[in-house]
Amino acid sequence: MSSLEKVTAKKPRLNSAFQRLMSAHWWMASCYLVLFVGGTFMARLPRTPVRGLLYDFHKSIGVLTMALLTWRILTLIQVMRKKYTKRLPKFSPQWWKNFALHTLMYVFMWAVPIAGFFFSNSFRSNNVKFFGLPLPDLFPQNDAMVEVGRSLHFWLAYTFLSFIALHLIFQWKVVKANWRRLTGFLKSKKTTKET
Repeated sequence: MSSLEKVTAKKPRLNSAFQRLMSAHWWMASCYLVLFVGGTFMARLPRTPVRGLLYDFHKSIGVLTMALLTWRILTLIQVMRKKYTKRLPKFSPQWWKNFALHTLMYVFMWAVPIAGFFFSNSFRSNNVKFFGLPLPDLFPQNDAMVEVGRSLHFWLAYTFLSFIALHLIFQWKVVKANWRRLTGFLKSKKTTKET
């Protein structure tokens, strides 16, 4: 076996920090999809008990994304430490563009749920629960700040969504490759069911 074959035959470690980082990425992407679609839908519903349940679910998923974000940041630090202790990055314009975009995305990943906490806590004390478990208030109840909190959460969320769109555009090759994988997987499942 040649050295080239040995390198290509080597499988990546499934427990590597990079694998955990990618896992956190896709879990968070799924959560944000649920948050954006659910948030847009529930905000248009009339005030009913179902709407209240959807708000509680939305808040729980928001808290979950904060926990995932913590895991992701700790894993990212581990990946960067391993990667950049061997060699420093090439500080090209493309590297700076990616660094700026990802830094802003991390800021919004933090700011949008914090604005949601601000909105919920301003509206009512003990208003954020994680799947039924009440969480401590981060902000005091303040009726005068409810509309500020609502607007802040709304505009930060849609600004974050625009950065996600930029991220998808910059990663278009990866998006297309993942789309091909997904459609191939679905086709194989369909043919398995038919046989």
